[in-house]
Amino acid sequence: MSAPHTTDVIEDMPAPAIDLTVVVPAYNEERRLAPTLDAIITYLRDGESRFGRWELIVVDDGSTDGTKDVVDAVRAREPRVQLVTSPRNRGKGNALRLGVLASNGRRVLVTDADLAAPIEELELLDKALGEGHSAAIGSRATPGATIDTHQHRLRELLGRAGNFLIRSVAVPGIRDTQCGFKLFDGERAREAFGASRLNGWGIDVEVLQHFRRSGWPVAEVPVRWSHQPGSKVRPLDYGRVLAELALLKVRSVRPADLLAVSLFLLMAVALYSGRWADPNGRYLPDSLQDQNQWEWFLAVTADNVRHLHNPLFTTLQGFPDGVNLMANTVMLGLSVPFAPITLLFGPAVALGLVMTLGLAATGAAWYRLIAKRVVGHRGAAFVGAALAAFAPPMISHANAHPNFVILFMVPLIIDRALRLCAGTRVVRDGIVLGLMATYQIFLGEEPLLLASMGMALFALGYGLVRRDTARAAWRPLLNGLAVAGAVCLPIVAFPLYWQFAGPQSYKSVLHGDNAGNSPLALLSFAERSLLAGNAQSAGALSLNPTEQNAFYGWPLAVFAFAVAVRLWERALVKALAFTAVAAAMLSLGPKFRIPTTGTVLPGPWALLSGKPLFESVIEGRVAMICAPALGMLVAIAIERLMSARRPATQYFGALAVAAALLPLVPAPLKTVDRAPTPAFFTDGTWRAYVDTARGESLVPVPLPDPGDAQALHWQTAAGLGFPLPGGYFNGPYGPDHIGIYGASPRYTSNMLRDVRYSGKVPVIGENWRAQARADFAYWKAGALVLVPQDHQNELREAVDQLVGHPGTWVHGVWVWDLHEGD
Repeated sequence: MSAPHTTDVIEDMPAPAIDLTVVVPAYNEERRLAPTLDAIITYLRDGESRFGRWELIVVDDGSTDGTKDVVDAVRAREPRVQLVTSPRNRGKGNALRLGVLASNGRRVLVTDADLAAPIEELELLDKALGEGHSAAIGSRATPGATIDTHQHRLRELLGRAGNFLIRSVAVPGIRDTQCGFKLFDGERAREAFGASRLNGWGIDVEVLQHFRRSGWPVAEVPVRWSHQPGSKVRPLDYGRVLAELALLKVRSVRPADLLAVSLFLLMAVALYSGRWADPNGRYLPDSLQDQNQWEWFLAVTADNVRHLHNPLFTTLQGFPDGVNLMANTVMLGLSVPFAPITLLFGPAVALGLVMTLGLAATGAAWYRLIAKRVVGHRGAAFVGAALAAFAPPMISHANAHPNFVILFMVPLIIDRALRLCAGTRVVRDGIVLGLMATYQIFLGEEPLLLASMGMALFALGYGLVRRDTARAAWRPLLNGLAVAGAVCLPIVAFPLYWQFAGPQSYKSVLHGDNAGNSPLALLSFAERSLLAGNAQSAGALSLNPTEQNAFYGWPLAVFAFAVAVRLWERALVKALAFTAVAAAMLSLGPKFRIPTTGTVLPGPWALLSGKPLFESVIEGRVAMICAPALGMLVAIAIERLMSARRPATQYFGALAVAAALLPLVPAPLKTVDRAPTPAFFTDGTWRAYVDTARGESLVPVPLPDPGDAQALHWQTAAGLGFPLPGGYFNGPYGPDHIGIYGASPRYTSNMLRDVRYSGKVPVIGENWRAQARADFAYWKAGALVLVPQDHQNELREAVDQLVGHPGTWVHGVWVWDLHEGD
């Protein structure tokens, strides 16, 4: 905006060569305006030797009283007073914009009509501009400010709270954005106000944001201030300013950014299209039992929220010992906010939303980081972010490991750490980083550990090639990390204590001797790669379909190597290449075999294996660090190709990019029809057999475990009305509390599990029946329930002998009522 609206009337345009312009917005100020103008005119006349030629512009913003008459009376005796009028009231922002754009001053002072900050304070602001600042704003909140007359205490507290929100969200670092006494460099003021869009008094924040973005220094100067009766600003108006600024932020988003976010959402929806066809009736078979587990996590968290129970513990699974939820990655950072959706639509829908929206948000977060820190080309940033968020390892975990695909906080944490390295606002950035880390802990601790490893590798690589930058950054970075720790640790201290020392806590989870990647896995294609995937070869190189943690394909490896060689002079490329290679090597585990040979070599993971925090990590997952590093290398390469002058370079470069990435495009995740839940659970029949008031449980046959956790789905379908012994979770085993998957086994649970898999019933004598009675008593079992399944006849036979009487067919299940014979 470079001129007033055509509907506005500007009278008596001022003469050029003005040193100072004072702009006073006025709306229905008939009673307060005359003394204000007299005070300003007197001060400027007496200070002409300092302030030079001046003009005073009053903007009548559609007043309905005698404001215009007051200004006309003053103009009659002082021709340097000008009047700008608006045909209707549009707000303070509109008035200031008209006044500043009509100004000619080398410097421009804006002051409210009540003159709450005396005009004499102009001297302090003028001194700040003389010291090289582009703007000097009067402040009531900085040391040295004095307040002669206070507002009502409640109004003052509300106003401070609102101002705190505004400066935290919109203009960090400035304590008082709303004091209406500000002096600007004239040309820059006209540019900033001309670019403004707000008509309310939120324009103060908008203009300061413009100065901040432009790199124009702003000084906050303590002034003398006194509350004047008749103020038109209400404390609750601060909320409206935040809404205006949020809307302004939305309007300022680039179309390319909106397109990128929309595409990420479409990609996530397409990936889960099979589930969204029928969220409650479709299952991800490659998730094994993880979908049942994660739906249960969402359901139990929502139940805890609804009943105000401890969200860190439950006895609904693993009864009677229970489950330490904090030690089981229930993602409280999402499962708690999504509790209303879980309660309204069920855990299957909630999990679908969490996974779809979380994956799209992760892509958007990587896009923001890459566009801000790595490349300027939006298309290149999108491709790099797509690889970071939708790489084969992420697609593998997308089957039902939300904690490893919902990583939108990781790019934000990286960006904040980079801000710390700049050392401009160490305390503030450290506080924000601490809060971000806190939230990520409640999303997933292992992903935070892997992200920290990736950042450490990048810092090491970058520091080795840019030692000057490292020397300048290490001190503010460490100081900021100390601040972050001071913020984070008090918040997470109790949850972490509960996780590591609370009920059902454990020391570490056993994953076998070596869960690292084969070197071939890094160069092969994942099962769900649309063009090149092969389930048999991928399965031979991974633990299971949810742990295909590498599989970047040899074309991408070749392309990344070529990019590193071609652009090796760039420090960023060297650091990214080092990060990717180091993470890939670590992911091989403590030892690995050279393909096609019998030679086994020690891997670098041996240095970390068994160490605290690392002993429970599946080392193959470290290869997930490669995804964002490779994504950034690809983005750099695409931007370089886009700037190439030779068409041949662009053409063959595009072919190389396509050859590297197209084989990795994922196919939608596989889904199958979910087995219907027996009516015994859905219609409440189970209530006739389990007396929860007496603390009884329902015992599925066989007990749920990591191999078959469908009973968790039956339990959620029954509204979590009864507890279950057994289950699928991480819990302690033995006197050393070693972490295992599922509940601690008992004789009866082991025997029933063996019958399920073998179809053979052991000889059951009195010793087995006595042990079963002891186990039923330990589980406080009200009834045993067998759902039709493989080897159901053998299971029925075994339970008949253990219980001493045959089961009854009730609403789709076999039931053994343990109250019979009491």
